[in-house]
Amino acid sequence: MANKLINQMGLPKSIANVFAARNITTAKATFYSNLKQIYEALSLTEFELMEVLDVSLADVTSAIARISEITCPPYQTALTLMEQRVQKEHMGGHLPTRLKGLDNALCGGIPFGVLTELVGPAGIGKTQLCLKLALLASLPTAYGGLGGRVIYIDVESKFSSKRMIEMGSKSFPDMFHTKGMAQEMAGRILVLQPASLSEFTESLQQLKISLLQNQVKLLIIDSMAALISGEYGQGPARQYLLGWHISFIKSLAEFSRIPVVVTNQVRSQTRDEACQYSFQGQSREKAVEDHTGYDSHLVAALGIHWAHAVTIRLVLDSKSGKRFIKLAKSPISPPLAFPYNITSSGITLLNDDGIELSGPEINSIHCQGHSDIINFEGERFQ
Repeated sequence: MANKLINQMGLPKSIANVFAARNITTAKATFYSNLKQIYEALSLTEFELMEVLDVSLADVTSAIARISEITCPPYQTALTLMEQRVQKEHMGGHLPTRLKGLDNALCGGIPFGVLTELVGPAGIGKTQLCLKLALLASLPTAYGGLGGRVIYIDVESKFSSKRMIEMGSKSFPDMFHTKGMAQEMAGRILVLQPASLSEFTESLQQLKISLLQNQVKLLIIDSMAALISGEYGQGPARQYLLGWHISFIKSLAEFSRIPVVVTNQVRSQTRDEACQYSFQGQSREKAVEDHTGYDSHLVAALGIHWAHAVTIRLVLDSKSGKRFIKLAKSPISPPLAFPYNITSSGITLLNDDGIELSGPEINSIHCQGHSDIINFEGERFQ
């Protein structure tokens, strides 16, 4: 509302014309226009506006009161917000992962309309989970799927239709043994393999129309970090590009009301980052000392701005020979960890209760006791 034009706010015509003559068109300040600051109504004090507009204090006070009334959001009760959320959930929904404990924690599965991130080291099972989600979204609704198409952006050429069909035949043998069903399911998954960041960006810009025309029910990007890091490394250019992609991918999720799943890689954590978020008032030296006690110095790639953009973050972790899916970020669930294995049918939880974690452990990423998984045909897969 702060960007609404002043001439649309019902001000007296005489004062509205004065605002227009001084090129003050909106309530919100715009700071970058050819490197020159443009002052807008609410960025100035009443006395500054008097000087700029050359009108009386009474006229300025009346105008600012009206502009503030229009631009300030109305109050809402907690009951109203709860009802709106229930309505959104009804209109949106979830993609069940078929991992009972995780689905319960997420109130149904991967939510529609937001970004869900899978982060973890190579070989931990991120692509395995993506393949299973693609399969589940393409399943007929009679089998608990979404009955639609999937767009799978395969950045590192890890997509395996053979592995996905193996998951389907093991998880849904009755359906997949029906003649032609495997081909039909595979035909619903559209795989894009961009060779560069520019090609990926061009694909994104064409997706809005494709999401509607092709009845797409799930978008997967595996992996975002490989594209951004591969061409630009670190620095301002990378952050600028990442900011654009964050905004665009979020808009795709909100526009289409489908689940969007993005995988993220890990990188080494610097000494400064180890004590960047010292929330308990401990000294820098104590933070570094505590951090050296951890057996992991890995963090999610892409940085803090990306971390804020995702709504759900699932950390796939391996410690002491055991694998865990950690629900590290969610607006509706406590931080939980679920032990899992990778089998011929995909990722399976070892129990559905979950372990509630606190402190830095929920976001820590380890690689202990981890080795590649080998499927029943002797081929390695991630």
